[in-house]
Amino acid sequence: MIPLHLGSAATFVLGSLLPLLPAAAQTDYYNTDAGRPITVEDAYPTERYAFELQLAPVRLERSRGGIYNWSVEPELAYGILPRTHVELAAPISYVDIGGGARRSGLAGLELSVLHNLNVETSWPAFAVAAEGLFPLGSLAYDDAYGTLKGIMTSTYFSWARFHVNGAYTFGREPASAGVPGPADLSRWLAGVAVDRTFPLRALLITAETVARQPIFDDEDVEWSVGGGVRYQISPQLSLDGGIGKVVTGDDQPWFLTFGLARAFGIRSLFPVPRGRR
Repeated sequence: MIPLHLGSAATFVLGSLLPLLPAAAQTDYYNTDAGRPITVEDAYPTERYAFELQLAPVRLERSRGGIYNWSVEPELAYGILPRTHVELAAPISYVDIGGGARRSGLAGLELSVLHNLNVETSWPAFAVAAEGLFPLGSLAYDDAYGTLKGIMTSTYFSWARFHVNGAYTFGREPASAGVPGPADLSRWLAGVAVDRTFPLRALLITAETVARQPIFDDEDVEWSVGGGVRYQISPQLSLDGGIGKVVTGDDQPWFLTFGLARAFGIRSLFPVPRGRR
């Protein structure tokens, strides 16, 4: 199980913040962020002047040997410019390092920015993202890493959207693989996903296939498949869950994801219309 002190702290933070923050209506069920519920994301950012607080994703992974690893990644995104958001995340991991020994702690600090280049018309929507992962915490790697990502979203058919992601991470290979750092850190990643929305039910279902080269270059390319659902509980609250499996390599773990996000706005950050003071 995930350490009690980590779960209790996360629950306390979420419970303390949500009642205090003024909400702004935002339809968010179709906005597939990385890890919520799958790895592949779409090309659209958080709305301008809006915040999105994520106590997610929670990810549980089980390998063939019955080894369980947990991670939870609280995130806060803000629509800082037109079609642009910035995001701060703090991944927390709980890992089994073998021999009955376990470790838990912060696995780094992530700062990222995503910019949507265009709204989809007859052309797909494109976006670029840049992310920095900094060595903070007992389970973090010793060095900082930078990742560049390209994203495409296309509603080629009326019944579905298609997404393509490609990412490359810069930085030297970690000195040792003895204790894992962030589970999703890859040298490169490529993925394709398809989703279908049900607007009257505020529901989205999605599926993906992903290839990734782990940050340790002597490891083989890893292929995985997954799927998930995302549901809008209210204009401000969305819920998601996913399941997937690595289909290559020796371990071929299963993994589950769960996410909860709250969209809100702070009135003082909105521009004041001319003529009003």
